[in-house]
Amino acid sequence: MKLNYYPETDSLYIDLSAKTSSDSQEVAPGVVVDFDAQGNIAGIDIDRASQIVDLSRLETNSLPLADLHIAGTRV
Repeated sequence: MKLNYYPETDSLYIDLSAKTSSDSQEVAPGVVVDFDAQGNIAGIDIDRASQIVDLSRLETNSLPLADLHIAGTRV
């Protein structure tokens, strides 16, 4: 899973799969879910992200992380 923030458009893309998106559906104003060819969720795009979520904080609970990468640096 990758979180990609694009400040020039104030959008946050949550990349859930390495598979290519083949379909998209807006599920709420400014929130688009991308689906792969098998109908699985591939990603979530959030427009006006800074107005919807707190981008200054990232909290995880019980994730079985093998690696953590921050801005090109492995932690």
